[in-house]
Amino acid sequence: MNTLFLKRVDGLLGSLLARLWPRPAKPETLPSSVFRLLLIRPGGIGDAVLLVPAIRALRRAWPKAVIHVLAEDRNATVFGLCPEVDAVFRYDKVKELGAVLGGSYDVVIDTEQWHRLSAFVARLIRSSVKIGYATNERKKQFTHSVSYSHGNYEADSFFGLLLPLGIKSPGEIEIPFLEIAPSARKRAGELLEDILHRPFVVLFPGASIPERKWGKEKFQALASALSCEGIQSVVVGGRQDASVGDEIVTGTMGLNLAGLTSLGETAAVVEKSAALVSGDSGVLHIGVGLGKPTVSFFGPGIASKWAPIGSGHVVLNKNLPCSPCTIFGSTPKCPHGAKCLKEISVDEVFEAVMGLLPETGPGRIL
Repeated sequence: MNTLFLKRVDGLLGSLLARLWPRPAKPETLPSSVFRLLLIRPGGIGDAVLLVPAIRALRRAWPKAVIHVLAEDRNATVFGLCPEVDAVFRYDKVKELGAVLGGSYDVVIDTEQWHRLSAFVARLIRSSVKIGYATNERKKQFTHSVSYSHGNYEADSFFGLLLPLGIKSPGEIEIPFLEIAPSARKRAGELLEDILHRPFVVLFPGASIPERKWGKEKFQALASALSCEGIQSVVVGGRQDASVGDEIVTGTMGLNLAGLTSLGETAAVVEKSAALVSGDSGVLHIGVGLGKPTVSFFGPGIASKWAPIGSGHVVLNKNLPCSPCTIFGSTPKCPHGAKCLKEISVDEVFEAVMGLLPETGPGRIL
């Protein structure tokens, strides 16, 4: 099942089921101890990454609990960066979904923000406590519904789902919060062997939709400018980004790894870098979760919700009257050719990157 199909099914069937299915009985008291816990996380990589701090908080609260995640094929591998998760099942694989539906849990937490099918799945699973966002009629499927705001950083929003369990946000999220497997670090070291003696910046030119792309030509110009300063560029991404990556590093000191690494290996490459340059993407959030300096572009997406916060991050946003235009993961086709991103210049990004890199003596030593 692909993402578009799931969204169509949700639009046609999810709303009806959420309205008609009876509300679960709310328990008089919450369990004093939790032994089996399920988090439902459909959606993309970014949401999954920013859920990890909340999962770590659940593990601290119940060190011996079994924690399962029901994800999608496209984001399931993120939880390999979170050792607190004991097992991951996929929402869009019938057998794996069936295994979860046939199980039972003390607590089920649906972390989806808008679509209804995940709430219906939460309703079907045997559990005395069901928690989720009250963003529409989906709230009827939970014993405890939680409000949701587009003005809150998403990692903080996920902590809101833990409040019914008595777990509060720490206020400041501990960084780093992602852990990389030794095998992924080893593979990244092999791929970067020829350039690890010099500083490098990771560039991620990809995006899920055209409206979120800064542009190949601008990434090319940025890689060239960095090369003139003795800073190499390493392009990461999926197979669909491979040819673009070749063009970006042509004529520079750069290296194109797009299409050559798993998600965990990509994270290991980012971990070894001096900084990351990316649009609003899952790779950006991986960089944040690893504690790396980032330069990011925002326009369609809601910066207050998705942009990195804290020192070490530069967020470039022209704040045009038409942006942000994305709401609950849906971005309309842009009639202005993504002007909000096109107006972010190469010089602005270059200066932002250089400002994040430590400088000692006549050259940059990282």
